[in-house]
Amino acid sequence: MADATEEQSPPLIPVDEPREGIPPVISTREGLQAAATALASGTGPVAADAERASGYRYGQRAYLIQLRREGTGTLLIDPIGTGELGIIDEALTGVEWVLHSADQDLPGFHELGLQPDRLFDTELAARLLGRPKVGLGAIIAEELGYALAKEHSAADWSQRPLPEEWLRYAALDVEFLLELRERLIEALESAGKLEWAYQEFEAVRQAPDPTPRVDPWRRTSGLHAVRTDLGLGIVRELWQARDELAQRRDRAPGRVLPDRAIIAAALAAPATQAELGALPEFSGKGTRRNLRYWWEAVERARALPTGELPPRRVQLATGTPPPPRSWPDKNPAAAARLDAVRGTVRALAEQVEVPQENLLTPATQRQLAWTPPPETDAGAIREFLEGHGARPWQIELTLDPLTEALRKA
Repeated sequence: MADATEEQSPPLIPVDEPREGIPPVISTREGLQAAATALASGTGPVAADAERASGYRYGQRAYLIQLRREGTGTLLIDPIGTGELGIIDEALTGVEWVLHSADQDLPGFHELGLQPDRLFDTELAARLLGRPKVGLGAIIAEELGYALAKEHSAADWSQRPLPEEWLRYAALDVEFLLELRERLIEALESAGKLEWAYQEFEAVRQAPDPTPRVDPWRRTSGLHAVRTDLGLGIVRELWQARDELAQRRDRAPGRVLPDRAIIAAALAAPATQAELGALPEFSGKGTRRNLRYWWEAVERARALPTGELPPRRVQLATGTPPPPRSWPDKNPAAAARLDAVRGTVRALAEQVEVPQENLLTPATQRQLAWTPPPETDAGAIREFLEGHGARPWQIELTLDPLTEALRKA
């Protein structure tokens, strides 16, 4: 039985309506110019968010932009109607943008001409504070005591007109970001982590947008079950054919052809179009309509000479460490160094109450263990860490402990 004197958390306050109501959606260039003027006359930082339709449309395009600033209120912008948002970017020159999980939204912002000059990331701030839950709803509940519903986050935001309840949800996504920023700044200052946070925010702001992956088809769900070179060739050809068709139709690739269908074809390695069509995964109406198209992809794989089929083992770039599970056999010394590096970072992360991946990225830890500097002195290791993008606060905390750990290892 709980102690009657134990302090109880106050109940959360449910919020289901924006303070100023649902703002009208801005979908014209004239409306966009008025929005830019209103934002320029506002004060303080600007809260920002974007809604995408990646489960329905091809790519990560933003279909709604939400902005909120003191003195301006909340703005909902339809970039499909307005086109690029350069005048919004100009109106906010020098202003700090407040986003949650900024790395998810910045690529879409960049496509629209939005290039924040300064950044505050509420999710990253919560991580540096060691918060166990870093979703926007969870942080707002913990810091501000409000309960927000998140039921429309995976909706098809490309549809028009957008339902009123979706617009209400979108407006609420930026309703409390500015207030949350103030609360997190207080917590970061109290913990001595505010400078750490701003170094991290700037690294996120300046990070280049993601580049296309090498062999992206290897991320097909279920690929581990494909054991033959021909099977891998079928996966590659079907994946590429699906991607081309999805891009032409502006549909999410998984809605054009599910991963499970690609894997089923790879495992069966059908010799004829009829055999492909007999697979249950190719029996759907839409799939059968394009059966000839899918069979041509399988035919291309079957026609490839053995030497042109994709290998089962991926050739790593020069200097890239192999998977750590192979290190004890391939390079026992590197395996010992990795244990030392990981253990050191883990202990430091627990001490400062920061997730260890935020203290030093796993990729940097692996690279340091696999190809350490020839001299294990502090100067060489500092140069290594700087070369791999570690921020000053990370180097300050990890440099001496890592130098000592590598010497012992």
